Order: sequence, then C-alpha cells, then structure tokens
Amino acid sequence: MSMDNSQLFSGTAAISQRIDAVRGQLGQAEMRLAEYLTAHPTEAAVLSCAELARDAGVSEATVVRFSRRLGYAGYTALKLAAAREEQPRARLLHESVEPTDSCGEITDKLIASITETLAHTRRVLDPDALTKAAEAILHAQRILAVGLGASASVAMDAAHKFTREGLTCVACADNHMQAIWASHLTARDVVLAVSHSGASRDILETLSLAKSRGATTVVITNYAASPILAHTDIPLFTASDEVRYRPLALASRIAQLTVIDTLYLYVAMRRDADAVDAVERTQTALQSKKVPQ
Repeated sequence: MSMDNSQLFSGTAAISQRIDAVRGQLGQAEMRLAEYLTAHPTEAAVLSCAELARDAGVSEATVVRFSRRLGYAGYTALKLAAAREEQPRARLLHESVEPTDSCGEITDKLIASITETLAHTRRVLDPDALTKAAEAILHAQRILAVGLGASASVAMDAAHKFTREGLTCVACADNHMQAIWASHLTARDVVLAVSHSGASRDILETLSLAKSRGATTVVITNYAASPILAHTDIPLFTASDEVRYRPLALASRIAQLTVIDTLYLYVAMRRDADAVDAVERTQTALQSKKVPQ
C-alpha cells in the first residue's frame, strides 16, 4: 500500500481514527510516534516538527512520513487538522477574541496581546546578540532581507528603513529571487531573515546558500528549537504566545518590527551625520511624490 493515503480518508476523519486505520502499516518508529500522539492528543497542534520528533523520540523524517501515512500532505497539514479538532474555528484567528466581540473589545484584546508579547520579547531578546547583529549590518557591503508570507512585509520594512539611511539593502519575498541573491553574496554581506516558525523550507535553503558564500546570517524567529538555527550566525528571538497553527501572525509581527526598529536606530546613531544626510536626501527625493498642501 502506498505511504500516501490521502485518497483513503474522508476530509473530516479525526486524527485518532486515521491512526487506528493504519496501525498495521506502521514501522517501529512510526508506532512510537502514534502512541505518543494518542497519549498526548494536543501536541501536534502546538509543537513544531522538530519538537514533536524530539519529544516522541523519533526523527523529523518519521514525523513527515507518518503525516503522509495518515493522508495529509505533510506535518503542517496534520498540525492544522489537529488545531481544528482542538479549537473552535474562531480561535484559529485569535485565541481571546470571540465572534460576539465589538470592535472596541477586539481592539482592547489586541493591544493587551501586543503589550504582553513585547514584554515577553524583551525578556528573551539577548542584548549582546542584538549588538552583534546591528554591528554586522552597520559594516555590511550589502544586506539581503528575506521573508515569506506575513514575514515578507517585515523584511520589506527592514529594507525600507536601512535604504533610507543610506545602506545598500534589498528585500526579497520570492523564493527564486532569494536563491539568486544568496548565490551572489560574499563574506562582506549580511542576510536578515524573518521567520516566525523558523521552519520555512525556502528561507532555510536561502540561509544555507548564503552561509556557503560566507555571508553573515541574522534571523528573527520565535522558537529556540526550530530548524532555522542550524543556518543562523546570530539569532534574535521574539516571544509570542500566539498559537503556531494560526494562519496569520498578529502580535508576533509587532515584536519583529520592534527588533527591526532597534537595529535601524542603532545603525543610524552610529552612522551619525552620514545617516542624517541620507535621510534628508531621501526626504528631498520624495517631495515630488506628494500633493502640495
């Protein structure tokens, strides 16, 4: 029987039902993973692939293979299915917001969530790592800012800020262009990657390629046990309690932007007059883009 059982299960079949249906196909490692998930049914919804593999005592390849055995495209699909089983659908958007909340109540809850995330981030963010990252950017010949999905907008914000102060920085949200850019980097360049999960395959490949070229890799991520760290010279951690299966990160994005702003201001202050001149030239160049008032 093929490992991919996607045609055998109804889309509404629960994970436990799928496990029961394939027990006879499982090898020793997959059986160990099946027993772990049966005993800890919520783990797939809250752990990364690497963390689940570690806790269950199996390899990440086993987790992916097992997910496909259950009829899912991969572990991400299994995670989303687990989340749907464990949480009301509205909770996939935000843990504390209810369908009956007013706009004012939603605002209050979001601000509280953001405030808590920033406080947690301040506790986990290593000042020495921040300084190392800022110094690497300050002295870089070129900076490549990369991100995918929601992280792409944060990478674009970084490129916008660093370019305004006169640095050579480009943002790239296309996986092909990320690979092309990374293949041309040198030891004088820096890659600034934004990845909340730390598990985006294309970002990992970009960082691996950049490191092979000698570039310094700086990563903003939320999880200390994610695969991205294997390709990271300087990790910068945020700390958000947002669930990992949410389709769109909210508070975590504010924490990422705060890290970017910290790097920007550090570099601007160290460049002093050069940064001020660059900002002023930028402002002058943009004046023609505005309607006279």
